[in-house]
Amino acid sequence: MFVKRIQILCGEEIIKIFSIRCIGIFAFFTLCTFPGYSDEYSMEEVTFPSQAVMLSGTIVLPKTEIIHSAVVFVHGSGKQSRSLHWAKRFAAEGIAALVYDKRGVGKSGGEYESKQSVSGQNIDLLADDALAALNVLREHERTKGLPLGLTGISQAGWIVPVAAEKAEYLDYIVLWSGPVCKVSEEDIFSKYTRDRDDKKVPSYREALDARTSKYIWPDFLGRDSVPSENLTKLNIPGFWVFGAQDGSVPVDLSMERLDILIAAGHDYEYALFSNLGHNNMNATFTTVTDWIKRLPFE
Repeated sequence: MFVKRIQILCGEEIIKIFSIRCIGIFAFFTLCTFPGYSDEYSMEEVTFPSQAVMLSGTIVLPKTEIIHSAVVFVHGSGKQSRSLHWAKRFAAEGIAALVYDKRGVGKSGGEYESKQSVSGQNIDLLADDALAALNVLREHERTKGLPLGLTGISQAGWIVPVAAEKAEYLDYIVLWSGPVCKVSEEDIFSKYTRDRDDKKVPSYREALDARTSKYIWPDFLGRDSVPSENLTKLNIPGFWVFGAQDGSVPVDLSMERLDILIAAGHDYEYALFSNLGHNNMNATFTTVTDWIKRLPFE
């Protein structure tokens, strides 16, 4: 088991791919095209219970007879409603997707947590919501028996590992700009960068050393989430997409944590795009769906 490093030249842009697989599975990525999607899908409104509230979402299904797998898309931070655009993109690639309004947003019940959104309690609650959505796919007539995945962006990097550890049935996870570090470490970094993407973002160490006072995690936030601890307990494939210009998440620290997990034998991979920042989904969507469709499901 080793980390395979491949550099792919895309015009004038070098994209670094990090993989633990021993074959060049990334050699035929279509990395320089940003494809649209057709209208070859159907949509179904769904409601489902989670922790004493009813959540509302949409399942977007490919119209093809064969569906490769099904995913739940987990939100980033903020008052996020269902991400139909991304669900349609998944469906265009033969992957069913369930997207839903975050609790307290849109048609979903409950209260949106704004003041303590990164508290350990709220991360756990949002993880339970993601699991409730996953169960809808598990029981749906068109997706029952399919490989199931959890995917998302940004704050989902803390939510998905918690949900994955709790899940009784899950085949893979995929995260865009998902921090593989503590919430407190991301806070140190993003305060230093002011959450701004840049062609040359500082390292996490630079941000930490620049502090003039010791960082103290507020007691009222409860547990400081540590995704690497959850990821240690998983035995499924995982893929992370990072932008080297990300000013919100300490990418260098996240890759360092993933390298440790990979060296320990976990089936995790990540890709670093040197010309992209935090919101990199559009440019890398095909990269992710290609990775999903090559997974060797039993």
